[in-house]
Amino acid sequence: MRLKLKWLTVVLLFISVAGFSQLKKSTIIPKTYVAAKATNPILIDGEEGDASWNKAEWTDIFEDIENNVKPKYATKVKMLWDETNFYILAKIDEPHVWANLKQRDTIIFYNNDFEVFIDPDGDTFNYYELELNALNTAWDLFLSKPYRENDNVVLNDWNIPGLKSAVKIHGTLNNPNDTDEGWMLEMAIPWASYKTSYFDQNVPVDKFWRVNFSRVNWQHTLKDGTYERKKDASGKFLPEYNWVWSPMGVINMHEPEKWGYVYFSSKEGKQSFTIPQDEKVKWELYNLYRAQKEYYQKNKTWAKSLVNLTKETIIVDGKILKPLIENHTAGFNISVKSPFSDQTFIIKQDGKIISK
Repeated sequence: MRLKLKWLTVVLLFISVAGFSQLKKSTIIPKTYVAAKATNPILIDGEEGDASWNKAEWTDIFEDIENNVKPKYATKVKMLWDETNFYILAKIDEPHVWANLKQRDTIIFYNNDFEVFIDPDGDTFNYYELELNALNTAWDLFLSKPYRENDNVVLNDWNIPGLKSAVKIHGTLNNPNDTDEGWMLEMAIPWASYKTSYFDQNVPVDKFWRVNFSRVNWQHTLKDGTYERKKDASGKFLPEYNWVWSPMGVINMHEPEKWGYVYFSSKEGKQSFTIPQDEKVKWELYNLYRAQKEYYQKNKTWAKSLVNLTKETIIVDGKILKPLIENHTAGFNISVKSPFSDQTFIIKQDGKIISK
């Protein structure tokens, strides 16, 4: 994805100026997926022949990150789990499979890549990112909060201990003289890599986590028979395509509140997952959070009343929400009592939601 370390200073400036321009009420409805428990061992070899994979469902075909434009090439994913690992199988159609980055923790999205984003407790803080290219080179990151908060949030030296991944090329890598089918990426990510707190029992049996996947795909050209990213007439790289499982509505993967919901079921058989109503209440808080940020950009002060942020009645599943704004020296709180659970949710100026 474009929002990464090398461009962080530029990105933060861009976000502070324009990142809250999409302050109309978000209509993004996150995708859902039920990951079944693997009933047989899974060999991480880049193949889908294991018996457990045969029982797993593919996700919907990935979509453009920002709009409803259908991607040029298809991407889809399967997911499974057991007591040790989160298993992911990605099928990536690509007529020109190429990669040249071989050193771990380089900026892998400068190649075509596949990316995994995971927020275990869904509060948009302390989330994880993993990128892999067709050479099976990994870049793994830990982010203490989204880039939009203008802090030094990235731990680039964090690695996933025990990560297993494998790539199977259906064609020939880095060979421009033929047409490829694509590549298959298989991975096993240990649960022990993901923490929501110290001593956390972090295998999410019959729980959901916020998850999303992104595929970065570049237009390419050939130089002396070697693939490289294509440039425009001025010598700048053409922008990449970003194709995702759960669309974001903006070219930015780092809005974790919009990611999909993966439910890790202990039951067998095909199942569905219904997003809890309290999650929808939180979506409305994030709409107000973005509106409050935009208000500050325009007025250099926080809005003191809900009417400064929206003129519309906020309704979730037929229930009216009545948020309250409280300003303080460090920022603001917006709170609302859920009509579905009687829990009170509070979003702070840094985008973190707490409940009581």
